[in-house]
Amino acid sequence: MQLIKTKEIEDQITRKVQEVNFELPEDVENAIKKAFDNENSDVGRKILEQILDNSEIAKNKRVPLCQDTGLVVVYARIGQELEFDGNLEEAINNGVSKGYKDGYLRKSVVKDPFDRENTETNTPVIIHYDLVAGAELRLDIATKGGGSENMSQINMMKPTVSRDGIIDYIVQVVKESGANACPPLIVGVGIGGNFEKSALLAKESLFERIDKTNPDPKLAELEQDILKKVNQLGIGPQGLGGNTTALGVNIKSYPCHIASMPVAVNLNCHSARHISLLFNGEGR
Repeated sequence: MQLIKTKEIEDQITRKVQEVNFELPEDVENAIKKAFDNENSDVGRKILEQILDNSEIAKNKRVPLCQDTGLVVVYARIGQELEFDGNLEEAINNGVSKGYKDGYLRKSVVKDPFDRENTETNTPVIIHYDLVAGAELRLDIATKGGGSENMSQINMMKPTVSRDGIIDYIVQVVKESGANACPPLIVGVGIGGNFEKSALLAKESLFERIDKTNPDPKLAELEQDILKKVNQLGIGPQGLGGNTTALGVNIKSYPCHIASMPVAVNLNCHSARHISLLFNGEGR
């Protein structure tokens, strides 16, 4: 077995949750620059320019890209040859809590969905665990804002639904979101599995770079067809019109029951904050 020290995990997360709130991912920034060149609306171009200016200020001054510094979501892929010298979940939560405190980031988590008292730590974190082969720990971390999350939907569609029917549903979700999800968006889609699996797939797809082609040709073509139709909606940057409603569409799929066709749509705003950490185990 290989050992990973939880203090190292905590310290890395403390630094990285600040960095991810201050720096726009390279693929997203490049997509916004490309959208600026292709945007046909003067207002839309001005907004995209302001988004890029905001990104530069946030990076240089070490201030948040957005006042909503998000609910932290972690996909933890744990190598089966690993062991830890402490509690992994505690390390993740402690790292997030310290990072948000040291970085003066807004705390957006409440202890109870009814009483709404703030935890003052931006924890607990939402953690999804997956056991994989090997002796590495990978943590994919996102700080997901409430505005775009609130516009996300899931639909248990009939297994006989057509490809066009799936496209129409996803486009309708974006249409209904309007300006509320802070476009230009990244549209995450999960197809298949069951009710909860499709939602997990949709969220997980938002960690993928938007400048890479889906390895499944069928899904790659579907992504492009959806993106084209979404950008024909005319919602535009910040909902003020234009042909840049979305920067990209990412789809993940999974086998499902013969009677089911779950389709989940998880929207992300243009401040698509995510980062990955990799830890290697040490021999004992």
